[in-house]
Amino acid sequence: MEQQLYDYSPITDRPPLHWPGGARVAFYVGLNIEHYLLDRPATSTFPDTAAFVPDPLNYGWRDYGPRVGIWRLIESLDRHGIRASALLNSDAGERYPQIVAAGRSREWAWLAHGRNNSTFQTGMTREAEREYLTGVVDSIERTTGVRPRGWMGPALTETLHTPELLAELGLTYVLDWTNDDQPYPLRVPGMLSVPYTVELNDISLFLGKGYTGPEFVRAVKDQLDQLRADSAAEAGGSGRVMALALHPFVIGQPFRHRYLDEALEYIAGHPDVWLTTSDEIAGHYAGAAARTDPASSPVTAAT
Repeated sequence: MEQQLYDYSPITDRPPLHWPGGARVAFYVGLNIEHYLLDRPATSTFPDTAAFVPDPLNYGWRDYGPRVGIWRLIESLDRHGIRASALLNSDAGERYPQIVAAGRSREWAWLAHGRNNSTFQTGMTREAEREYLTGVVDSIERTTGVRPRGWMGPALTETLHTPELLAELGLTYVLDWTNDDQPYPLRVPGMLSVPYTVELNDISLFLGKGYTGPEFVRAVKDQLDQLRADSAAEAGGSGRVMALALHPFVIGQPFRHRYLDEALEYIAGHPDVWLTTSDEIAGHYAGAAARTDPASSPVTAAT
């Protein structure tokens, strides 16, 4: 089966993309705020006990995030003036009101991230998925006071109908397709893809590749340096997006905290980096497209 969701578009053939203030890179933190069910293995980190009910090893490991790790992470975000793009399971929004309150006071962006990280809509019928997504979006609007504009599926999962159904609900972008350094329009009217990352991701780096803290910092610095260089190399400059994907049960461990702080300090120390959210990236891109060609604008600019 050939994908029909988006067109091929080499980054070297596009009109220049300009970020506010002449920034070369738009940077955001994708902060995963997740809830897991006790009786499903889902995205278990340690496979040997995944079939056990209960599974204290995997459940407890991940539950460290909302209980402890996220509060350590928030300290670093605050220190460097970074607002999170919160990838929120609707179950997490209902069960962890203190986290929602912390995010609301900091004006985080709220993205729908499924009901929980143990439930995927893969295999759902169109109508079942519509009902599921409606429940997720409505719950997040109720708990955060903001209707989400963006979506990232649990484990970046979608069906063939997900973007279209999300557009029906008023969402304007997805993070699931990690194939670009810039936003781009999907073939679904009103929908964008905004860059996310499975590479510069604490689960992939620390748990998948066994990175140490200093190696993590080096990867973050190298990513930023290359994206800044890419932007500068093009005639007239063309902005890039840098996402940093974080999970509080991973990066929020005490022995990793100093390395996140070091990485964020490096990013925030560059005046040509726009510290922003995925909502603002999508909104700015949509507004630029509307100014260039109102008839072809993929979405309405966020306000």
